[in-house]
Amino acid sequence: MKILSIDTASNLCTVSVLENESCLKEIIVDDARNHSEKIMPVIEQVLQETNLSLNDIDLIVCDKGPGSFTGIRIGVGTVLAFRDSLNIQCVGISSLEALAYNAQNEGYICSLIDAKNNNVYYGLFELKNNEYNQIGNFEFKNIEDVVSLLKQYSSTITFVGDGAVVNKEFIENNLTNCTFCNKNNLSSVSLGIAGLNSFKNGKQTSLMPLYLRKSQAERALEEKLKI
Repeated sequence: MKILSIDTASNLCTVSVLENESCLKEIIVDDARNHSEKIMPVIEQVLQETNLSLNDIDLIVCDKGPGSFTGIRIGVGTVLAFRDSLNIQCVGISSLEALAYNAQNEGYICSLIDAKNNNVYYGLFELKNNEYNQIGNFEFKNIEDVVSLLKQYSSTITFVGDGAVVNKEFIENNLTNCTFCNKNNLSSVSLGIAGLNSFKNGKQTSLMPLYLRKSQAERALEEKLKI
């Protein structure tokens, strides 16, 4: 199965083509301000360099968040346009699940995306028998609350994501059973593999954006209305 995987939920715009779980080509553009301008040329480039067209693609996987509000809308909108015009199977995968696939050692995996001011987007998974299983809900939390929640687990927890990098010292000082993944950026390759597994297992993978909290503009308006 040939997979086109698109991730625009962070500062990176990353697009890859996979043959099942093998990456044929990945292109990464580090320019958060221009995702809307970059996404189509990058898709065209990755297809050209793999000698493929959209008609050869069996599945499109999109990062549906949480992450950059604008980036998520760009990625989801692009994939929806492909789905509607070309009738290609599409799935949406959370950034937190995609990050979990960066860590490949069995046991608990905690995905953290930095949300500023000691806050994170949080997701917990368990990798067992080569399957990533989500534990609980995806949440927007203060890092202190996340660590407090994780103290109930005695087994080693692998932390992954830029939220793990930013809060590494705090986590190490408060949890004795922690380890850290070396690969912490969102990857369209990990995203594509997660999407393929969800598709094969028949999981419900909606393309509806997953924000977990209101946008900065919405929060600012609410604060203004309180005055």
